Amino acid sequence: MTEETPAPPHAAILDLAMGSVLARALFAVTELGIPDLLADGPLAVGALTEKTGTTPDSLPRVLRALAAVGYFHTEGDRYTLTDLGRTLTSGHPTAARELVLSMLGPLFTNSLQRLSDTLRTGRTGADLAFGVPVFDYFGKHADEGASFNQTMIAFHGTEPAAVAGAWDLPQVEHIVDVGGGVGTLLRAVLEQAPAARGTLFDRPDVIAQVNLGDLGERCRTEAGDFFTSVPRGGDVYLLSHIVHDWDDDAARRILTNAREAIAEGGRVILVEMVLPTGDQDHPGKFLDLVMLSLTGGRERTEEQYRELLASAGLDLVRVLSTNSPVSIIEAAPTVGA
Repeated sequence: MTEETPAPPHAAILDLAMGSVLARALFAVTELGIPDLLADGPLAVGALTEKTGTTPDSLPRVLRALAAVGYFHTEGDRYTLTDLGRTLTSGHPTAARELVLSMLGPLFTNSLQRLSDTLRTGRTGADLAFGVPVFDYFGKHADEGASFNQTMIAFHGTEPAAVAGAWDLPQVEHIVDVGGGVGTLLRAVLEQAPAARGTLFDRPDVIAQVNLGDLGERCRTEAGDFFTSVPRGGDVYLLSHIVHDWDDDAARRILTNAREAIAEGGRVILVEMVLPTGDQDHPGKFLDLVMLSLTGGRERTEEQYRELLASAGLDLVRVLSTNSPVSIIEAAPTVGA
């Protein structure tokens, strides 16, 4: 019996470096629309090269590598989608296509490539690479902004259901979802709180993409700037992955606006990854690097959230775990604030 050769001490580094090559291959075939071309059944490589304007030598090599890791099946020179590959088609409920095009696209890639410069200067990679803050970039690149909003569906996955399942705020009447995107989380929470109504609040370009469907009678949309004000009179102000986008000063302004708008007895609810202390592995520690590079924001520990909330006139009431990496952070206005 032959003994297996032990892995070299840098095996994990090698895997990480080669994984970046695979990621670029996945972006290329997704950007070319190959999953959509295969959505209705197998095609020969000649048909794929003709439809995508690629060369018959190069495209099969990329598809071969992706087939080896489960995105395609090959039968001779014909390719078909696997279940994994099918998630990359347009309109798939996972929004995996948008995830690939956004997180492996120019904004994320060029911003993260400037991480060394971010560490030296304190400026975000987005500012260094494109000369504008990330949300201004989306304002100037509407297609990428729309794709990013759909990317959030893929990135958060089953998180909305996990948050709604852990939601135990009784007698909620009016939920104001501040920066709620296309309303995925608000929809899940309103299903959990059938007596409540909702207001979905975000930038005008985001609200223009919203389709509330069957929630229309219970939920309305409002466009605005949460740095200026938020809709008044809600008894719950929901901020999901909003505070982490900003530094403490900017986050304090948003939280203060929510506290000033809240009805008597109301609550501010943050949905965020609460970082553990020490060297424990946690996805929030990697998301924190995205915040550092793109937005200038940060993920925070429970104590950091407590201090931030206090600076905005809010007391941290409790932190609820969910069946996902995020937690529900409940806060109430400080008496006399």
